[in-house]
Parts: sequence; C-alpha cells; structure tokens
Amino acid sequence: MEHYYQRFFSYVGEILSLPDEDKASIRQSFQPVFVPKDTIIEPAGQVPQYHNFIVSGYMRNFYVDQDANEITTDLNDGSQFFTSYFHFMNRTVSNENLHCITDCELLRISREDVDIGAQRSRTQKDYTIQILQKHLEEEKSRINDMTSLTAEDRYRKFLRQKPTIIQHVPLRYVASYLGITQRHLSRLRSGLAS
Repeated sequence: MEHYYQRFFSYVGEILSLPDEDKASIRQSFQPVFVPKDTIIEPAGQVPQYHNFIVSGYMRNFYVDQDANEITTDLNDGSQFFTSYFHFMNRTVSNENLHCITDCELLRISREDVDIGAQRSRTQKDYTIQILQKHLEEEKSRINDMTSLTAEDRYRKFLRQKPTIIQHVPLRYVASYLGITQRHLSRLRSGLAS
C-alpha cells in the first residue's frame, strides 16, 4: 500500500513541500481502499462521508435530472482529489453520486479526520485550500465553456486537457459531461478523425 501514499505525496508535492511529520499524519488519516468497477461509493441523498484521493482508476460525479437522465458533472483524468466538494465541506446532503467507473485504488479521509488533521498538520490547511481553489477555478472554467464554446470546441479542449479519459470511460459519460448527446459526440469524433 506504500505506492498509494507515494502517489499522494507526489501530487501534493507539486503544490508544496510536505514535512515528514505531515506525511506520518497522512498515513494515519488516509485509509487505502480498493473499489471495484461500477460502484457508487457516495450515493445522492446523503451527506458525503469521505474525501477521496484517486491513486488509480476513473471516477465521475453525476446527478439524475427530472427526466431520469444521468448528468455527469465531473470526470477525473488521473490522480487527484475527488468528492462532492461543497457538500463534503459543508456537511450537507448531496444531490450527486460518486461513481467508480473502473476499478479504483483510493486513499480516503473522513470529514472528522480532515478537521483533526487540519489542527495537527502544518501543511494540510494550505494544500486543502489550494486544491479547493483549483477545483473551483476548473468548475468556473467549465461553466464558461458550456455557455461560450461550441460543442466541437468543448470536445477539442476536453481532448487537450483530459486525453486519457476517452480511452477508459464510456462515451455516454463523456457526452453528458460535454453537454451533448452521444450521437453528436460520435459525429464529432468521426469528423475529427477524417
């Protein structure tokens, strides 16, 4: 399980330097978990219990709209933190489902351990704030793209920013994330391939 933590330390190390005592604290607070493919680990209608760091695998956030369509709101493209951020931080009931699309290796921390860690760790508060800011900026950029870019431009940008997802995630999830139909996505893909 040490590779779980090394991946975590490498990710956070791009933001700031982790002292050894904080690495020890992370090893205590974050629990390694293997989740099989096609598992919902945090269902809608509940307060999210964990903040997840994806060591390997692909996950999505989605909600179900009034017409019973699954609307994908977030997809990961490698190791990163992944949860229903607003609801996790505010301890409110989420309308989103956290879905492991593939087998996933995770490190997860409970909301209570986040609070404990923030008090005893020198760096946790700093990297948590920076990761949250990054997530908010990405979400703002995505909302802007949905309103100002054509479907083709959104797809091109998606391919540039998240190139591995197309190879590992069903196209219906990608289409939903881009706000288009699966048929439209297939046409875009064949048009760019020719």
